[in-house]
Amino acid sequence: MTEVEKLVDDMPYEAYERLVSAVELGKWQDGAVLSQEQRDNCLQLVMLYQARKLDNHEHFTIAAGGKLNELSKAELKKQFKGESIAEFKNEQL
Repeated sequence: MTEVEKLVDDMPYEAYERLVSAVELGKWQDGAVLSQEQRDNCLQLVMLYQARKLDNHEHFTIAAGGKLNELSKAELKKQFKGESIAEFKNEQL
């Protein structure tokens, strides 16, 4: 087992969430901007964590074993069927 794999295996879920946020926003919680190298490294850790510790079936996530989840259009429609993103009343428009 490599040092990185051990790091990921010992990583608490809260640390994983902070890494996901840093990759998405491009900055740490304190506002410090990530360099491109930091962002790339964080993304790799996120993907490794997802592959090793999460059983995630969402579209474009890493599943157990490192496989990329790519759902078909029909599967995505089924997943979001009945869920409205936003709802407005006529007087609000």
